[in-house]
Formats: sequence, C-alpha cells, structure tokens
Amino acid sequence: MSSPRPAPLDANDYLKQVLTARVYDVAIESDLDPARALSRRLHNKVLLKREDQQPVFSFKLRGAYNKMAHLTPEQLRQGVICASAGNHAQGVALGAHRLGTRAVVVMPTTTPQVKVDAVKALGGEVVLAGDSYSDAYGHAVQLQAEQGLAFIHPFDDPLVIAGQGTIGMEILRQHQGPLHAVFVAIGGGGLVSGVGAYIKAVRPEVKVIGVQMTDSDAMARSVAAGERVQLADVGLFADGTAVKLVGEETFRMARQVVDEFITVDTDTVCAAIKDVFVDTRGIVEPSGAMAVAAIKQYVATHRTKGETYVAVLCGANMNFDRLRFVAERAEVGEEREALLAVTLPEERGSFRRFLQTIGSLPGGPRNVTEFNYRISDAADSGRAHVFVGLTTAAKGESPRIAAAFERAGFGALDLTHDELAKEHVRYMVGGRSALARDERLLRFVFPERPGALMKFLNLMLPSWNISLFHYRHQGADHGHILVGLQVPAADDAAFQRFLDELNYPWVEETANPAYKLFLQG
Repeated sequence: MSSPRPAPLDANDYLKQVLTARVYDVAIESDLDPARALSRRLHNKVLLKREDQQPVFSFKLRGAYNKMAHLTPEQLRQGVICASAGNHAQGVALGAHRLGTRAVVVMPTTTPQVKVDAVKALGGEVVLAGDSYSDAYGHAVQLQAEQGLAFIHPFDDPLVIAGQGTIGMEILRQHQGPLHAVFVAIGGGGLVSGVGAYIKAVRPEVKVIGVQMTDSDAMARSVAAGERVQLADVGLFADGTAVKLVGEETFRMARQVVDEFITVDTDTVCAAIKDVFVDTRGIVEPSGAMAVAAIKQYVATHRTKGETYVAVLCGANMNFDRLRFVAERAEVGEEREALLAVTLPEERGSFRRFLQTIGSLPGGPRNVTEFNYRISDAADSGRAHVFVGLTTAAKGESPRIAAAFERAGFGALDLTHDELAKEHVRYMVGGRSALARDERLLRFVFPERPGALMKFLNLMLPSWNISLFHYRHQGADHGHILVGLQVPAADDAAFQRFLDELNYPWVEETANPAYKLFLQG
C-alpha cells in the first residue's frame, strides 16, 4: 500500500520554508538598487533586485542549493543530476562543489560552448544529449534511474521554489516603505512561485506581476485555461524563460499568488537591457530584463505616477555576440527610431529634396540613423527605393513621419514594427546592378554634424550619380559611410579635386574583392 501524498503547501507553509531555506552558503543577499534615470522617465520609483550579482550571475543557485542541502548523506554520496542548457546547470554545479558531491549535467548538443565550459569549470560532469531541452531531460531521467542519482529539477520542486523565495524575503527586508508591485519573469514558474508566496504571506497588498515573452507564455495561457497548456514551440531570444510546459506545483502556486500577467516582445526587452545598462552599467540577459520591460508597459497602460515597483533582474548570462542585435533593436523597442522604406524618383535633385523633407518634418529636424540605397535595374527604372532610419522624440511618431513623406510627394512605407525588415531586409538592400557603370566605391568618415552630407552633395559635379549609399549611426562623433559614385574615367582629375576640397578621410574600395563579388555590376 503506497503512502498518501503530502498535502500541498500553501503560502504560509512556503513562508516557513523560505525562512529556513539554506541558500547563503553559496548565494549572496543581492542589492536592491534604485534605477534613477528610469524612475525619472517613468515618474515612478523603480528598484532593481540585482540577481545578476550572484556568483553564477543568476538566481538559479538559490533553489538548486536549497534542494541539495536537504538531501540525505546517502543521496549526496551517490551524486545529483539535472537537465539544463544554462543558469540552472551552473547553479547545480556550484552547489554540488560546495557540498562535495558529484554533479552530472545533461545539456542539449546545441548548447553554446561557453555554457558547457562554465559548467565544467565549476566541477560539473557535462553530458551532451539531444537537440532540445526535452531530449536532454529525457536522457537525464534515464541516467538518474541507471546511476541512482538525485534529480534536481529547475523549477517544479517545493525546496527549489522556497530557495527562490528568499529573493522575496530580501526585497521586503531591504525596502520597508510603500511598495505597489513586484515584477518577476516566468519560465517554468519557480521564481514567481517562491517570490509570490513569500510576499503574499507577509504583505498581501503588494501586487505580484508575472512577466512572459509573447512567444513563450505557457504560464499565462495555462492560468487563463485553468489547466497546464503545452506550447508547440517557444521563442529562444529569452532562452532563460523558454519553457513549453510549466510545472504542476508552479502552476498551482502561480494561480494563487500572481495578480496579473504581462507579455513583452523582443524589441521592448532590448530597450530594457539598455535601460538597465544606463542605470547600473551592468548588462543583463534578455530574461533578466523582462521585468523592467513589463514595468514600462504597466506604467504606460495604467498611467501611474508616484508608485514604487521592484524588477527582479534574474540573470546576466548574456552571450557577447548577441549585444550587436540588442543594440540594434533597443532604439526600435523604445521607439526612439523610425524605420521606413521611401520611394524617390530617379532624377537629379531628388536626393537633395529628400534631405530637405527630413529637415522640415513635424517636431523638428531628425537625425538620420541609417540609410541604404542601391541603384535599381531597368525593371524598376525611374524610381529609387531607400531604407532609412530616423530618430524620434516620442512613441507613435513613425506613422506621422511616413505621412509627411507622402505629402512631400515620396512614397513611404512604415517598417518600424515589421520583423522581416528589422531583422533581415535592412542588411540586404542592394546587390549587383547592371546600371552601375563607371562606379567607384569609397569609404568615407563623415563628421556627425548638420550639413555634412549636404556639403558632399554640393561639391559633387552634377553629372555624377550616386549609385550606392550605406550609413548606420553608431553613436560616435563621426559616421562611417559607403558610397558608390558613377564617375567617368575622363573626370578623374575633377574627382580628385572633389575629394581634396571635401577633406573627409576616405579609402577607395573599387578593387576590393568583396565589392567585386557581391556588389559590382
């Protein structure tokens, strides 16, 4: 006869579990820092719970260690096992090292080498299996049975949940004044269950807001449906919260302790990563910035002022090569940049008229952040299509800017919220062109000041044609610009005089093999 299942824990039970959790052998009490610049912008007080300060740059070691610290001596002698592609793996490896036990970490074969190396550096034994977390989890369960190891679940375990709940305990201890809401990212639900259980037991008036990505919102859908919903697929930008099916216990707890769910998208998360950097000079991973993105969305929706919010920065294991993408998308996410496709007539003076239109846009002149153009072939003769980025002063301006171009006689398409354009098309404008005869390709360094491009256009001979143009603002006091100019050989002397009078640093790339391969007609 099997023993009866223990009664499920309620918030008060979790309160006791959190108060007695063993996490501080490996974790620190992370800071609760004011986000001063963001608070001024939002007219609300925003506090950042800095779990990015933990030894493994994530909150995950709290729950993992608390679970392992409660294992019997025999279980510790046998060792522990987990399945993870990231932060949980490092938390288990560090906790096992501290407890002197063996840790087997099963990771998908697609796991970046930097994460594999991080686990190995902490003493974990890495086993690569399958192409996904689900594959790795299945293999871990098999190894657990074969080797008698203790399984350390990343979220669906009361001891893991209680370990994460120490974050809620620290927040209420560090800030004892008015507190309106705590924003917590949700993947499998362990963090929000622990933090929410503690907060609701001690200060039930404080809202707990769960945050998910729009393409990984399993918990929000499950709570709405009244049962666990498994997603067919999840987005991987915020890989720390990319969970297809939430836990049984975390689902039960989230229904009790989460007051509201907010979903955020990639662009707003990129903008939030920048917000955190501005206030802390720290770079959090996408999952770590989700709570900040949700606060901004919450304030915009509810039009609050003078309230106090806490965002849990749950991790900072960011791959360095993702920073370029984050920087590109942050301006769009904050809607500080409008992206447009503008159609110009292929006739002399149209580029100058285009610039004059930018200078007379509603709200004052705008800085050009990007400009891509390549002369088109005969199939589209008479029209030039340019991809342009312009700074904005406030959200929602891009449709008005597009309308202003239309009034000026240019065709305009607002691409600010077009995913294909933002991620791919902006880098693919152009190619070979049979019309680009007598083309000379030059890289210039322009000063970033009004009139720099107009000086260039004024000094050009009227008979020369711009056949290619690429510019992207990089935030420096100078801009790197690639220009194709159709200059007949007979104009070589005049072209040299033009370059001398322009007096901008330049390098000719007409003989560059990459140009010959991809762009030369």
